[in-house]
Amino acid sequence: MKCIFCGSEDNKVLDSRNNDDSIRRRRECNSCGRRFTTYEIIEKIPFLIIKKDGSKQNYDSQKLKDSIAKACINRPISEQAIKNIIDEIELTLQNRNLQEVKSSTIGEMVLKALKELDQVAFIRYASVFKNFESVEDFKTLFLNL
Repeated sequence: MKCIFCGSEDNKVLDSRNNDDSIRRRRECNSCGRRFTTYEIIEKIPFLIIKKDGSKQNYDSQKLKDSIAKACINRPISEQAIKNIIDEIELTLQNRNLQEVKSSTIGEMVLKALKELDQVAFIRYASVFKNFESVEDFKTLFLNL
């Protein structure tokens, strides 16, 4: 790492802290003695989502967060709990080392997580994910719980 003041590559790390998606390092240059901060961003392996109609699009964690948040409206579920669900899903998908994932696979993972977290949010998400069209669909879901 080059010093931003003198350009020397001779520096030492004074402090290191992990943030959500990065590592913050406080450094001191051994040549000029000045201090500076660097950030290391953890790179995630990108993958494609295969939609129901067969089309493909890049994975977008914000879309996943929005869909889960809609199911959790007015429920006692924190932002951190939603973030934990997303992090767990992303970690599982990264560990599978796949380049393409079906949207239904991700939907099932969300359903499983919401079922353990909150029954109402689970039912809300399931009604959209499984495309419920009648009360009978809800009854079938309740029988399978």
